[in-house]
Amino acid sequence: MRGMNKLPLEKRVQILSLLVEGSSLRSISRVSGVSINTVTKLLVDAGTVCAAFHAANVKDVKAKRIQCDEIWSFCYAKNKNVSTAKRKDVAYGDVWTWTGLDADSKLIVSWMVGGRDSDYAMGLMDDLRSRLANRVQLTTDGHRAYLEAVEGAFGGDVDYAMLVKIYGAASDAFKGRYSPAECIGARKEKIEGNPDPKHISTSYVERQNLTMRMQMRRFTRLTNAFSKKIENHCHSLALYFVWYNWVRTHKAHKLTPAMAAGLTDKLMEMKDIVALIDDAEMKAVVQKRGAMLSVPQSN
Repeated sequence: MRGMNKLPLEKRVQILSLLVEGSSLRSISRVSGVSINTVTKLLVDAGTVCAAFHAANVKDVKAKRIQCDEIWSFCYAKNKNVSTAKRKDVAYGDVWTWTGLDADSKLIVSWMVGGRDSDYAMGLMDDLRSRLANRVQLTTDGHRAYLEAVEGAFGGDVDYAMLVKIYGAASDAFKGRYSPAECIGARKEKIEGNPDPKHISTSYVERQNLTMRMQMRRFTRLTNAFSKKIENHCHSLALYFVWYNWVRTHKAHKLTPAMAAGLTDKLMEMKDIVALIDDAEMKAVVQKRGAMLSVPQSN
């Protein structure tokens, strides 16, 4: 267990905690007194085990209402600047994080990173469907890519509606170009099944988008904190979602979303994520030794 084994448990817990509390890699390096390469390696290791943990443990979710949305960011350069980027090998462009959230427990059931086209919408819906234990009411925004994706994943076994927002021009003429257009209304469109109009909403998943922007420095707008590598962007998200689902207690019900969803009766701590890293590294060492022992020795 090279590298991370040299850091005490408390130091690794501190670094992971700072990663999900909105600190940048360089600021964590300064605060914790370790190199930025060490911080980055811990992020990669944590993201790897957290992605596997989510895949294995968020399943058979007994939800009633699911809300889905996408949140924008970019990696190395925005789409319009990719062609002239200095590092075209890492210039990914616009990055969208898709999420499916249980409106009652606030559990992030599914998430995906990529573009905003129909392929990624299908990927999210296929994953979401595989993790649900029962029929749900589903609400998305008006993004048309959801239509085919929901039909392909759920068929008729869903109560599906779209909340289509209506935007007008910004009311304040002095607002800058980064100010969003003003939402002047919304209409509810029934798409499939029999969705309850009272629960056609994306409010909870949109609020979770704000939590993402607040908790991960790389989502902060109008700074130089954006992600430089798509792999580290995904690792950061994997760590965040496990922290959000299993470690952080939600103010709505004073439980973690995983506890509220009935996936566990225990509160995880950041040291448990460190334990996942140690277990994965130990398994890798055992497998490597086993492979070496199985190789026939020459005379």
